[in-house]
Amino acid sequence: MKAWRLHGVSDLSKDSRPLKAVELPLPEPGPTDVLIRVSCCGVCHTELDEIEGRTVPLYYPVIPGHQVVGHIHQRGYEASRFAVGDRVGVAWIYSACGTCEYCQRAQENLCPEFRATGRDANGGYAEYMVVDEKYAYALPDVFSDAEAAPLLCAGAIGYRALKLAGIRDGDILGLTGFGASGHLVLQTASYLYPSSRILVFARSSEEQAFARSLGAHWAGNTTDTPPFPIQAIIDTTPVWTPVLSALRHLKPGGRLVINAIRKEQTDQHALLELRYHEHLWMEKEIKSVANITREDVSAFLKLAAAIPLRPDIQLYPFEMANQALVNLKWKNTRGASVLVME
Repeated sequence: MKAWRLHGVSDLSKDSRPLKAVELPLPEPGPTDVLIRVSCCGVCHTELDEIEGRTVPLYYPVIPGHQVVGHIHQRGYEASRFAVGDRVGVAWIYSACGTCEYCQRAQENLCPEFRATGRDANGGYAEYMVVDEKYAYALPDVFSDAEAAPLLCAGAIGYRALKLAGIRDGDILGLTGFGASGHLVLQTASYLYPSSRILVFARSSEEQAFARSLGAHWAGNTTDTPPFPIQAIIDTTPVWTPVLSALRHLKPGGRLVINAIRKEQTDQHALLELRYHEHLWMEKEIKSVANITREDVSAFLKLAAAIPLRPDIQLYPFEMANQALVNLKWKNTRGASVLVME
């Protein structure tokens, strides 16, 4: 099979081809595994974190990709959830131990043995991949393969962040950063909280216009003052500076949810500007989003179909994986990027 592999840490400002194209034998499914023929795979900012060394793979070389859509090609002899030919998706959660205190409390995202697809196990930047059938998901028919791909991470992790924000209908919600996850969270929040006003902080006038076209009540830069104090803000940016701005914009008792695997260190000096009385006083909260559970993915897919969500997607042929990553690095994208096999 054809695949793209990451062999080590790479500086994307100097290396425009961090992934290497290889030919590999088809992986063999274990007893409870399914072998998936991949049709497409979403391109996520977390891949940049893996490439640039902020979240290090369990081993090298590894095949990245954790927003995988395809069809069951083969089943292990104990696998029975899906039939050969069924369409399925694979998300960031590749496996968890199932027995620790966190798994027993439905918090498998916090499991110390949590393994991530495309980081700790080979993912979907390949023609085939294997995963335990427990970590594969049936996909709603309302979505094409390419539309379904970003739902598996950008959408599902955004859904988890929205739950952690703890807002009620009528509360004002802020979104800092407006990429793959942000544009899906806005549509989801508009559906779940129709009386709420949603304010978007985005870096460019194009992104701000995009946010308004999807129903944002206001859109501006992170340095702008919003028209209202905000009950909760979800930050999906890779840097620190917007965090301080978001804290300033929160109402007393408000909550900032940081939805990122890692933050870049390019503006770490911003943390030196953190002042308790200005940013955290009045019982403001900061909460991080750590990984994702199977229940998050399953629940979100049902919700996305009910809305129905319409992901804004930019397609790349499989051969252009490196270009898709470089474009994501330098913000030359809108909505979600998806690698397409055929």
